[in-house]
Amino acid sequence: MKIKTILSAFAMLCCSYLAFGQTGGKVTVIKDPLIDSLIARRIALNKGVSGNGSALVINGYRVQIFFGSDRREAYAQQAKFKSLYPELDTYLSYNTPNYRVKVGDFRTKAQAQSFLNELKESFPTLFIFSEKINPLKADKFNADR
Repeated sequence: MKIKTILSAFAMLCCSYLAFGQTGGKVTVIKDPLIDSLIARRIALNKGVSGNGSALVINGYRVQIFFGSDRREAYAQQAKFKSLYPELDTYLSYNTPNYRVKVGDFRTKAQAQSFLNELKESFPTLFIFSEKINPLKADKFNADR
């Protein structure tokens, strides 16, 4: 009886080994086509572009070069800045009764502070503000420096 049990256990072991042994084969991957679109979207997000092609915004910093109620002076300061730094964008906003002119797109406060120090001679009143920025513009400007 003991020998029959051992032989039957050995036979089952041999059969299972032969049944599950792989001698070579081919793997077919079946996936949802949405996976490719999700991968493409993730790549675009990493580059800073949303799915519809518009630029994303992230938290960053801008330097304010003008604050006051005189509209002509706000535009004059904006034009002065653009003549000195044509590669940087300016952002003019109006909140009754004052105009603000902010410049640049900086990812870190240290980058904004470095640029503020560069502007001190040309613009008397400068402040750094934390706000939404365009990451592509931030990367382009800082890569050029």
